[in-house]
Formats: sequence, C-alpha cells, structure tokens
Amino acid sequence: MLSGRRLDLLEPSPLDIEIADIAHGLARVARWNGQTKGPHAFSVAQHSVLVERLVSELSPRLAREARLMALLHDSPEYVVGDLISPFKAAVGINYKALEERLQMTIHLRFGLPAHIPATLKALFKRADHLSAYHEATQLAGFEEAEARRLFGSPPKGLKTPRLAPLSTEEAQAQFLARFHRLYAS
Repeated sequence: MLSGRRLDLLEPSPLDIEIADIAHGLARVARWNGQTKGPHAFSVAQHSVLVERLVSELSPRLAREARLMALLHDSPEYVVGDLISPFKAAVGINYKALEERLQMTIHLRFGLPAHIPATLKALFKRADHLSAYHEATQLAGFEEAEARRLFGSPPKGLKTPRLAPLSTEEAQAQFLARFHRLYAS
C-alpha cells in the first residue's frame, strides 16, 4: 500500500489497514467498469459516500456507527476491485469469503462490529440498489424502466441526488472528509 503497509489478503490484519489507503484505492476503482458519462469515472469512493447519504435518508435516526459501516460497505474493493457477481462466481475461488474476511478486518480496525447485523445489511443493500438506480439513469445510459426493473424504484419523497463523476483527487477527499466526520463523532 502507499502507506507502506503490507496487506496479506488471505490473512488480513487490522494493523495493516489505513483509511488513506482505502480512500486512495476506492477513488481509483471505477463503477460500471468506467462506462459512465463525463470526463472522469464514477468511483467506488463516490458511490460509498452516496450510499451512506441514502442510508441516512432512509433511516434518519441511525447511529453514527451504522452510518460509518454504510460508508465502508464496499471498502474491500480498495484492493480487490469492483467485480460483478457473475464474474466473482466464475473466478473459481471463494471470492465472497475473501471480501468478507477483509471487510471484517476493516471493521475491527475502526472499532466497528466485525459482523453487520442482518437488518443493517438489508438497509445497506436497499441504499446500494438506490445508488445503482441513480448511477444507471444519470451516468450509465439506462432508461428509467430498465433501472426500475433491475434495481427497484426510489421511494417517493426521497431526494434525487445529482451525480457528477469527480476526479480521483476530489473523490478521495470527499470520501476521507465523510469518514473523518463520522469516525470523529
């Protein structure tokens, strides 16, 4: 990692996790394999900030710790990338277990529960789908009907975010700012 840490993917240690490495990596991982409108790719860092914001709108009384978990929901992708589920299955290793082990390690590093409760997992998945809906319709060229079929419809009354892909530096800074606001609270 750029921090100088050496992360063993098969036996990750919380001592080898740095938020600067996570932010740096996520800002450079493109959602939609980079197939989005604009001069920059829409990064996993931006997606993570959006998901945390949507989680907060869907559940306004959610604790800071849960919101931090929402922000970090895709954090393993800073080292393993953003692969679609069918490809993960085709790789032939237990990719999901590798991601889950890394997610648990990241959570432990920042004082979060290793395992996400089922109710929060469901909330994060709903926000993830809402994010995908907005990303698909605003940035990836999907028609609304197709996005609704694949990701579901946004709830009435939920604010529609205006998405614009940021440079890697801006996405990294946005992610870090959100992390520090939630982690320091």
